[in-house]
Amino acid sequence: MLKIILAVVVLLIAGVLILAATRPDVFRVERSTQIKAPPEKLFALINDLRRFNTWNPYEKKDPDIQGSYSGAEHGIGAKYAFRGNKDVGVGNLEITESAPPEKVAMRLNMVKPFAASNNITFSLEARGELTRVTWAMEGPAPYFAKIIGLFINMDSMVGRDFEAGLANLKSIAEAP
Repeated sequence: MLKIILAVVVLLIAGVLILAATRPDVFRVERSTQIKAPPEKLFALINDLRRFNTWNPYEKKDPDIQGSYSGAEHGIGAKYAFRGNKDVGVGNLEITESAPPEKVAMRLNMVKPFAASNNITFSLEARGELTRVTWAMEGPAPYFAKIIGLFINMDSMVGRDFEAGLANLKSIAEAP
């Protein structure tokens, strides 16, 4: 009986490892919303990391977050290093591309809870008196992340944060 149980456990573990190996080598999380504000106004709230952090959902997850700004005031080269609780982690963010008023790209380098380096893009598309804002993040999916992804839906988890952030941005941008 013990041999059967051991064989089933080994088969289950092998199945998980094989299934994880079939997952994509990259991930992408993306959320969009429509905001009643011109792209120029929204661009300014993203392209300046101090203003970005007034609506960034990760800043709100830790009221005691320790952050420091360096580099350019805004746009390419603006940097923000942070150290937060378990919900925020430790890492830094840098604006790597700034194309007014349509796009801001950033590089997110995480140290904790695990090392990761991902690309973030904010795209702004004017649609009459509305602007469609898209927040996307993509990066490599190492084998360990593929295994975790079998049990935890990262798109759903990170996507909820993006949705909260876009709602915060909308609230600030549409305020009189």
